[in-house]
This record gives sequence, C-alpha cells and structure tokens, in this order.
Amino acid sequence: MSIELKMPALSPTMEEGTLARWLVKEGDRVSSGDLLAEIETDKATMEFEAVDEGIVTQILVAEGTDGVKVGAVIAMIQGEDEEAAPSNAAAPVQSLPPVAAEKVVPSAQAVAPTALAPRPQAAAASPAPSQSNDRVKASPLAKRIAVNKGLDLTAVAGTGPNGRIVKADVDALSGEGRSPVAAPASNAGLRAEAPVAKPAAINTDIPHEVVKLSNMRKTIARRLTESKQQVPHIYLTVDVRLDALLKLRGELNASLESRGIKLSVNDMLIKALALTLIEVPACNVSFAGENMLQYSRADISVAVSVPTGLITPIVTDAASKSLSKISTEVAELAARAKDGKLQPHEYQGGTASISNMGMMGIKQFDAVINPPQAMILAVGAGEKRPYIVDDALAIAAVMSVTGSFDHRAIDGADGAMFMKVFKELVEKPLGLVT
Repeated sequence: MSIELKMPALSPTMEEGTLARWLVKEGDRVSSGDLLAEIETDKATMEFEAVDEGIVTQILVAEGTDGVKVGAVIAMIQGEDEEAAPSNAAAPVQSLPPVAAEKVVPSAQAVAPTALAPRPQAAAASPAPSQSNDRVKASPLAKRIAVNKGLDLTAVAGTGPNGRIVKADVDALSGEGRSPVAAPASNAGLRAEAPVAKPAAINTDIPHEVVKLSNMRKTIARRLTESKQQVPHIYLTVDVRLDALLKLRGELNASLESRGIKLSVNDMLIKALALTLIEVPACNVSFAGENMLQYSRADISVAVSVPTGLITPIVTDAASKSLSKISTEVAELAARAKDGKLQPHEYQGGTASISNMGMMGIKQFDAVINPPQAMILAVGAGEKRPYIVDDALAIAAVMSVTGSFDHRAIDGADGAMFMKVFKELVEKPLGLVT
C-alpha cells in the first residue's frame, strides 16, 4: 500500500518548518530508522527518520521549501506488500494527487500552496518551457510557474539552497514578491516580510546581495522585538571582584585535570546564578497575565552563538549540580547547538538566562529578556581595574554584570537584592562548591 509521509511536529509548538534537504531520492528503498530529510525549525535543523519500510515513489515538496505545515504530505512511500510503480521523472515534485490532498490531517493548517498545490488543469495547455529555462537551476514548481507566466529565469538569482530558484523568486520576478535580483533605485519594489516600518532609507544602488533569513533569525527578530515592545525592562549593574573566584578556579582545575575537565569562569557564573535564584525566589518567576509563575527549580538558559543566530541550551536544576557536571553539560550542549542537533526539550523552557560576552572584550552591555522568562544576566569582561580593597586603592580583577528584569513581575528592590546576593556569592565563591 502507499504510505503518506507527512511533515512531522518536531517540537510541541512547531506549526510549520522548512524542508532543508532531502537525504533520499525517488526510487530509494528505505527502512525504519533511515534518515529521510533535514527539517529546519525556528531553533535547529533536525533529522527526520523513517518509521515504515518501502520505496520512495514520490517527493512532493522540494528541498528548500519554506512554510511547510505540520501534517502536510511531503512524500509517498510504496509499502513492501506491493510493487513500486516507476516514478515519472517529468512530473513536478510539488504535484499532489487529489486523494493525498484530502488526507492531510484535519488539525494541521491548510497546506501552503508553495509546497503542495495540485497541478492546475490549465498547465497541460501551457507552452513547453524554453531551453534557457530548462538549463537553469530551479525547482520544478518554479519552472512550471515561469512557463505559465511566460517568464525567463536565466537572469534570476535564486534564493534557495545552493542558488536554486524557488517559487518566491518567480513570484518576485512577476511582481508578486520581493525581487531576488538587483532592485531599481526606487524603494517601490521592496516589501517587508512583516508589518514593520517601510525601509525608506535603504539605498538599493549600493552593491549588495539579498540574504534569505533562516527560520531561527526570523524567530529571533520577532521574539526580541516583542520583548522590547511588551516587556518593561529595568537594568541593574554591579561591579564584581573576581580575584577569589579565579584563584578557586585554578585550584579546582588542577584537581580535575586528570578527569579531562576544565572549568570556565562562565561555568562558575552559571552555578552562581542558579544559587542566587534559589536564595532570591522573587526573581525566579515568569509573568503570565493575571498570574505569575513561581519556580522552585533554577533552569539556566545559556546563550550560545551559532552561524544562523543565537540559541539558549538549558542546564536544568543547575543549583544542585556540581561545577564539573555543569562544565561537561555546557560543553556538550554548546557543541550540539552549533551543529543544529539540539532536541526541543534542551532549548525550550528555562527560568532565567545568562549571556557572557566577556570573552570578546565587551566591558558592559544590557541584554534583552527572553520571554516568558523574567530576567537575564549580561556578563562583561573581567579586567584589571583600580579598586578599593580594605579601604585602600589597589588593582583587582573586576567585571561588570547587568541584570535585566521584567518590571511587571520583579520589583526594583527584588532585582537589587538579587544583584547583591550574586555579587557576594562570586566574591566569596566557596559557596559554589559546598
């Protein structure tokens, strides 16, 4: 029997994703557990495994297609109990048999026409594509639309994978979307993807290239814009002396060397943040409209920069973990974050965040809260500064730390208490190992 392969929900909140890359082709035999495709969500690129066995007879959604709804049929597999029909190489990979279209799960939103539009009857009467269009690197759907509209694709700069021309590029060429080639000097051809202010200041005469936003970058833009618009931030900064913490770190690393563990300052700050949240529970909260969530556990989201943006893997229950355990977890999570291999439960949630830009020489900065969390700690560089030690001027290792607090949930006095406790814990760091 024929088996419908549907767009999976790779996280509880996923509604759509990008089919980044097919790992199989029509005619391939697959078994349960084989990797079929790479699906890009708003946070990571995840591998999609086969559940059934059979032969891939049709790929219905081309790789590089955005906005594929969860539950949409993306391919067909011929079960082992029947002979696989030969695939029709001339058929567009986006064509969808009417019976398959009716079987899309009711709970999913309507399938995006970009991905699964049935082949129009009028297409049969359309003129054959020009030789120039046949030679260009474009998806079958893009070529078919170009033929129907009489468009020449040879001058189009594709925005799909490896420069592949996709439907959005053809729509732009026909005036229905953003142009993938150099735009005229006028801004009339520019159209924002979201209802934001018109980019009147953009000068399209300057040499440039159009870089398609990843799902992660789109999500970052949306969530941080919402945070600054909806969350009233209050910023509190303290200078923290690091000498005692650095001394303790050196002693601990000497004892951990045989185990291949090397603590970073950030590992110790993660533990300090978690312990402070437990000691000042008024800051371990989330604002939830008419309610407020009070957490009894400190799960710390650690900001990690990846090629496509920023992701925050979580160290769960960090207050109860040893420094060596935190160090091992952070290293492993950061490595998989950069490879796009984190599972949803490893980056969704958290009760507070930490962002450390000290290693890049940033002295002090204000971080944007990541809702629904109510606070984030921004850590600057540790540096030698003139400092008052025992009522005398001395040179000390000092860093500036700024807490951003959601003023709807956290009062200024509670935020100030939090910063005070954090400072004391870092300056007397034996509390991190007891």
